[in-house]
Amino acid sequence: MEKSFRIETDFLGEKKIPKDAYYGIQTLRASENFDITHTSLSLFPTFIKSLAKVKKACALTNYELGDLNDMQRDAIIQACNEVIDGKFHNEFIVDPIQGGAGTSTNMNTNEVIANRALEILKKPRSTYDIVHPNNHVNMSQSTNDVYPTAIKITLYELIYKLKDSLRYLRDCFNEKAVEFKDVLKMGRTQLQDAVPMTLGQEFKTYAVMIDDDIFRLRDCQTLLKEVNLGATAIGTGINTKKAYRKKVINNLRDVTGIDYESASNLIEATQDTGDFVHISGILKRVAIKISKICNDLRLLSSGPRAGLNEINLPKMQPGSSIMPGKVNPVIPEVVNQVAYEVIGADTTIAMACEGGQLQLNVFEPLVAYKLFTSINMMRRSFYTLAEKCIKGITANEEICMNNILNSVTLVTCLNPILGYEKSSALAKEALATNKRVYDIILEQELFTKEELDELLHPKNMVNNYDDI
Repeated sequence: MEKSFRIETDFLGEKKIPKDAYYGIQTLRASENFDITHTSLSLFPTFIKSLAKVKKACALTNYELGDLNDMQRDAIIQACNEVIDGKFHNEFIVDPIQGGAGTSTNMNTNEVIANRALEILKKPRSTYDIVHPNNHVNMSQSTNDVYPTAIKITLYELIYKLKDSLRYLRDCFNEKAVEFKDVLKMGRTQLQDAVPMTLGQEFKTYAVMIDDDIFRLRDCQTLLKEVNLGATAIGTGINTKKAYRKKVINNLRDVTGIDYESASNLIEATQDTGDFVHISGILKRVAIKISKICNDLRLLSSGPRAGLNEINLPKMQPGSSIMPGKVNPVIPEVVNQVAYEVIGADTTIAMACEGGQLQLNVFEPLVAYKLFTSINMMRRSFYTLAEKCIKGITANEEICMNNILNSVTLVTCLNPILGYEKSSALAKEALATNKRVYDIILEQELFTKEELDELLHPKNMVNNYDDI
């Protein structure tokens, strides 16, 4: 049994490490200490790749400054490249929520890369005199600059994916806007009849709302390009050479293909988590707006016999264990719940960022976990909404038109022709007799049916009808 393990030592003592594991003693201690989410870093592969990109940039820099030899550089770089390619992610076993400001995540990365580098050099794992997790892989670094830099690299990539999902959702709404261009319906304010509009305009509005948020997310990505790599512990750059800061940023640009830049003040950048607060706020903004759209879809499709029933959502599954024939708007409902989760996460992130003290915020692991989780849930839910709901929506045109003809507010549209007094009289009679304004107009021969129908055509009822 002893042959299945190797022994590693730190200043706290010895630990048995599974013989074939690439992680080491500090990772094992962390995995034993933190079983919080009952998951591991492998849940966030983009983050693992980002950590490896940072380590690669640092190794290239340390070699250029003469602090790593050819053998160490080549082995570390190959190990980093393999992690970036998706290998060994199951070796990242620490819980994403952890004490220590991310040190456990950083050391998990250092140990996996070090032991894979040793394997590349055909050396046994844990022979750290050749490639050491701290002395070589973590050279010129601290968790306090590696960890937030990797978070920003990850967020930059995840926001790209989030924008893609929003573009897809926006395009689906735009397609429906064109499809429903000629469907006249009643607009509502305060859940009361207002004035006519087209269903196409309603869906076009949703597309515009989403497009605006895509623009806001693009702005967020600009913030993420400023990193504190080279700051080491608190921003003073202790244990780095003078040329390190500039060189490591240049190498990070080469490794990632993104034009990252060094923060103007590394001490400020190491303790200030304002960028994460801002990004979380934008995510909340997106979530609130998409949730409002889902509320509208559920309301517009309500019924079908005793609700608005102006649109039909695709029937995805039976809706009740007791009521036969009932079908619920399950897709908008699940997206609503994702939105509530994101809104709650924003409060968590705000408190975690506020909780920073002096030169460091130790709660960045929670911030990262919530940001990554929110973006991933949002992205998946937006594709679900587009594919399983928006694409299959159909309009109940007759019901939409009857709502207009039944509504007393129809007189508002005729007010410029008939005048306010006559329009008021029509509304009063309609309310008193429970007749349609449309029918009363014909009875009083104010217009012929052909004239009235022409007035009620979308192009005459809606000024910006041709905008779609």
